[in-house]
Amino acid sequence: MHASADPLLHVVLVAPEIPPNTGTTARLCAATETRLHLVGPLGFSLADRHLRRAGLDYWPQVDVEIHTDWANFRRQHPRARLYLFSARAERPYTSVAYRSGDFLVFGGETCGLAPELLARHANRTYTIPMAGQSVRSLNLANAAAIVLYEALRQLGRA
Repeated sequence: MHASADPLLHVVLVAPEIPPNTGTTARLCAATETRLHLVGPLGFSLADRHLRRAGLDYWPQVDVEIHTDWANFRRQHPRARLYLFSARAERPYTSVAYRSGDFLVFGGETCGLAPELLARHANRTYTIPMAGQSVRSLNLANAAAIVLYEALRQLGRA
């Protein structure tokens, strides 16, 4: 898959479970020239037809890195400036001053990010505020799009 030398931003999906969400996020990353990191365990095969369908014919343009697990991801990117997003966080995603090279980290659809990971990065954990009390969280692909476009807006690229 396509790899750019130095992407402006990175989207990291940790243990995604639903192929269409990952495919839609891949398409978003292709459209914005953002590197996509898929961190295992993945809840599907990368050959899944639903994953491919959601990404349409854009997969050759997706700059993607596959990591077996979080430890592998951190070994490959030890100096990554991480921002984690969780429905359990308090500070809004709009309070971040995004910079070039930032890594925007999202958890899987049913469990989100692990509590110990959120605790370890509590000073860099944010949420997308929701007025409705009956909704627990937003769709993973929608959340990634909201945060990514705010970061791009701040960087003058939206």
